[in-house]
Parts: sequence; structure tokens; C-alpha cells
Amino acid sequence: MAKLFESIGKLGLALAIGGGVVNSALYNVDAGHRAVIFDRFRGVQDAVVGEGTHFLIPWVQKPIIFDCRSRPRNVPVVTGSKDLQNVNITLRILFRPVATQLPRIFTSIGEDYDERVLPSITTEVLKAVVARFDAGELITQRELVSRQVSEDLTERASTFGLILDDVSLTHLTFGKEFTEAVEMKQVAQQEAERARFIVEKAEQQKQAAIISAAGDSQAALLIANSLAEAGDGLVELRKLEAAEDIAFQLSRSRNVTYLPSGQGTLLQLPQ
Repeated sequence: MAKLFESIGKLGLALAIGGGVVNSALYNVDAGHRAVIFDRFRGVQDAVVGEGTHFLIPWVQKPIIFDCRSRPRNVPVVTGSKDLQNVNITLRILFRPVATQLPRIFTSIGEDYDERVLPSITTEVLKAVVARFDAGELITQRELVSRQVSEDLTERASTFGLILDDVSLTHLTFGKEFTEAVEMKQVAQQEAERARFIVEKAEQQKQAAIISAAGDSQAALLIANSLAEAGDGLVELRKLEAAEDIAFQLSRSRNVTYLPSGQGTLLQLPQ
């Protein structure tokens, strides 16, 4: 029994050692990832390993796993426009490495290639592009600025083995002085519009007064011509019309009594 237990122990130990060796000789590459093999004797291998489970030589080879899916990154940059205005820009980038160039990226840049490359080339490209536009053009031609930044940055990143799936300007603000100047300009424009409205209103009132005076003058001229042609008949007619109107208004009042003309009327009243 002792020999049996000893044999079982040796077999279990051999299986454990064998399992450890096999386990150390296997590695997994998840979906969307690629692996680069570092050999202690030959250095970084040129072949890029795809997804799945693979073998390697334990203690001699080591897998370096890279994520080849698109990842976002925000890069804030402070730069100056063509008219020397301070501009705060935040650029959002979707990037991923070129799978076939992973050995070169690992050898020349390292695993943290995004930290070493993206901030520097983004700042360089943004400063170069923004310096071509005035502050006003950065607002009115934002689509053109974004497209120019995307083209230049994509070309610059390709030299490092990076692919940019999307580049967009997510934040664009100016310095305090420029913002205050824009606000003052808007206030001045509003005051100018108000002053122009007042001037136009006064001009319209002037035109109305001129037209009214011209109408009164024409009316007076017509009346004068009528008097010259009809004599006093027109005046008497106007008197009669005025008296008729006064009589009509008085007739509607309860506090007014009409008495016939002559003194006899008062004598015939009862005592």
C-alpha cells in the first residue's frame, strides 16, 4: 500500500508538472486583439498572431497583446488663431493600430503608443490648421476646419502605424477678452438698430406731417375757391347745417324746453 501511494503521488506530481508546463506554453488572444511574440534570443518576431489559443516556448517567448479595436480619446489643445486670439479646442479621436505594423510599433514606440504619439501630433496639427483661420472663420467655417484637421491628422498618424476612424471638434471656445469684445459688438449692433428705427420713425412722422399739411392747404384752397365762386351762400349753408346739428343735440336732452317766440306766451301761462 505504501508503494501504491508513493506511485500515485509521483504520478500526480508528474501530471501537475506536466500540466503547468502545458499551461505555460499556451496563451489566448481575445476577439479584436492581436499578439506580438518577444523571443529572448531573437527579439520581437515579425509575425502577428491572430485571435484564438496558441503555443509558445515557456520562459523563452512572451506574448504582448494589443487591442486593435477603435478606442476614443479626447485631446485638449490651447492655440492661437490667425488674428492672434486664444482658442481652446478639444478634439475627439477614434483610433486603432494597423495590425500588420504592431511589431514596429512595439519596437519603436512601445505598448503605450497612444500616450506617446496622439497628444503630440494632435497639438502640432491643430496649431498649424487653426493658425490659417481668423476667430470669426473658426465659428462660421467650423466644418471646413474640422475636415482640414481630419485630413492632416490622418496623414500624420499613418506614419506611426495608426488609423483614425473619426476626428471631430467637440469643444471650441475663445479667450475672455475676445468673448467680451463679441458681447460688446452685439450690444453696439443692437443700439445701432434701435437708433436706426428711431430715425426711420421720425422720418415717417415727418412725411405724415408734410402730407397732412399739404392736405390742409389743398382743403383751404378749395374752400377759398368755393367762397369766391358762390359768395356768402356757402357760409350761410354751413351756418344752417351747424344750427340744425345743435338743435338735434338739444332736442335729445330732457333739461331743455322750447318756447315759442314773443312775449304773449309768458302771459298766457297759468298763475
